[in-house]
Amino acid sequence: MAAEKSSSRGQAWFCTTGLPTDIVIEVGEMSFHLHKFPLMSKSRKLHQLITEIEQKNGADGEEEEIEEVEEDFHHIPLPDFPGGAEIFEAAAKFCYGVKIEITAWNAAALRCAAEYLEMTEEFAEENLVSRTERFLAQSVLRSPRESVKALKSCEALLPMAEDLGLVQRCVESIATRPASADMSSLFGWPIKEGSSGRAAAAADAKLQSAAAALWNGIDTGIRRKNGLRSTAASAAAAVAVDSWFEDLAALSLPFYKRVISAMRAKDLNADVIEGSLISYAKRSIPGLSRSNRHHNASTAAAASSGPLPSEAEQRELLETVITNLPQSKKKSSSSSSGLVTTRFLFGLLRTANILRASEASRTALERRIASQLEHATLDDLLMPSYSYLVETLYDVDCVERIVGFFLEGLEERPATAAAAEEDADDDGDGEEEAGSSLCTDKNKLLVVGKLVDTYLSEIASDANLKPDKFCNLALSLPDHARMFDDGLYRSVDVYLKAHPRITEEEKERVCGVMDCQKLTLEACTHAAQNERLPLRAVVQVLFFEQLQLRRAIAGTLMAAEHEEDEEEEEDEAAEGERREGGGWRGAAAIRENQVLRLDMDSMRSRVQGLERECSRMRKAIERMDRGAVAAAAGGGRGKLARRFGCKFGTQVCVSHHRTVVAPRKS
Repeated sequence: MAAEKSSSRGQAWFCTTGLPTDIVIEVGEMSFHLHKFPLMSKSRKLHQLITEIEQKNGADGEEEEIEEVEEDFHHIPLPDFPGGAEIFEAAAKFCYGVKIEITAWNAAALRCAAEYLEMTEEFAEENLVSRTERFLAQSVLRSPRESVKALKSCEALLPMAEDLGLVQRCVESIATRPASADMSSLFGWPIKEGSSGRAAAAADAKLQSAAAALWNGIDTGIRRKNGLRSTAASAAAAVAVDSWFEDLAALSLPFYKRVISAMRAKDLNADVIEGSLISYAKRSIPGLSRSNRHHNASTAAAASSGPLPSEAEQRELLETVITNLPQSKKKSSSSSSGLVTTRFLFGLLRTANILRASEASRTALERRIASQLEHATLDDLLMPSYSYLVETLYDVDCVERIVGFFLEGLEERPATAAAAEEDADDDGDGEEEAGSSLCTDKNKLLVVGKLVDTYLSEIASDANLKPDKFCNLALSLPDHARMFDDGLYRSVDVYLKAHPRITEEEKERVCGVMDCQKLTLEACTHAAQNERLPLRAVVQVLFFEQLQLRRAIAGTLMAAEHEEDEEEEEDEAAEGERREGGGWRGAAAIRENQVLRLDMDSMRSRVQGLERECSRMRKAIERMDRGAVAAAAGGGRGKLARRFGCKFGTQVCVSHHRTVVAPRKS
């Protein structure tokens, strides 16, 4: 049946083969006017329905109201047909022998339709069940991207797709292939759908010739040139991975949870799971990545095109993302752990507070943030307080918990490092690793201390911030977390300025968070003139300022005395050298003078020799000129010489002989 032999009129679909249709099948709101024999030859279900109608009408034997009887005979409703009218149209064309296009989007629906219509091999050879199964096995389940498309189409085919095992097979394909296949065979390459076959093949060949990219830490084919990896191949791999993440983000939450569970069960690379979770959260949770709104305009548009999930669905989705985030891995201090950035984790935490997620999810997220707190910024910590019970502008309790988890992690690391050192004693690298780990922890603690002081200075102006809450956060860090307490003094000064009505006792408690001995001289000078500080704090500042001044003066005097001693030693050494003429410095100077004198004598003798040679040459030239004049006057010999080009010998000056050499006779 060619394309021109079928037509659609409103809610009716007609097969115009020249023969009158004898059966009408209703699928949804569409009526299909078809012929019974092509359908009965491929579908056992339609064969049984049509046979039952014929037997029923034959048993009645009534010839009255023939038109009504024929109308009843032609009418077969299929209200629960999987895939709807579009899939039934493709199945009907298959029954008529028309070649249909099977894709990843309709393969699962056609498989369910074939099962519904009982189009099996037992009923007819090369039937729709075998065709769809072969396509699924050879084209869909071998590619995770195609499997994602098929899995997405299964959302409208439940429960039949689940009963046929299509959902589980697609999930297994998505979770298994990335662990065993390289990028090129995993995703294919990012070729636009709808392009011609020749153009697609050319683009595929061009990208694959660049080579495959690193996947799961395995070099799958890229050859290094001059130590650099192919930029084109790396860019293509990145585009392929991002596109696959976007495909996964289009899945519904139940299917996505099954995919993530299967990935974790297969021990898939944690970076892949993290990247997928980030992409799914950004697409499915509105407002999660507000800071990247301009950069993710396409993602936001795609998310806004569909219906927004309810608050309960968003909460469930958020808890799923938090629960399935892989544990942070030990990395260098210069990079955050895994693909999950600290800013994204704080975005998840803000959303969890807004949606009132479970306490376990928020605690897990806070612990994850604490493991990489040194990468946070002030904007990350300034989280608004969404609780009606808390009067402060920012959620100070949450930051205090995160700092506590950070300190717990630092306390746990020495025990782990000690165990690792015992294991590495045989290799001899245990002490170096333990020392570097300890140095890294100190640097992290200093960075977090500076971050907390900046946060305190920012929240100190909140009129509702109680002194106890301010002091608890300031004292949560140990003393060695700050080299100087200047930042802490600044936050105390801001707090006292914003809270002028607190009691003297509270002022002393607030000022007690800083150590006056760790204030620099500039901070002490400012604090000594600060009228907002209580008297006891000013006295302490003045006392330690005097100590610092004394130390500075003593250090200056000691440095001056040391310089004077060094100058005296140098003068004595110079005088000793002058006295000791036979010393090595005096002997060296004498040798240099002798060499210079010899060079000057040699140069003088060479100049005199050159002057003598020049005078001899001048005399020889004068004699040659007199001889030439005499020859011209005599005529004979000079004419012969000029005629035949003969030249008579002249005297030659040889400089290195310092004499005039007579020429050889002819």
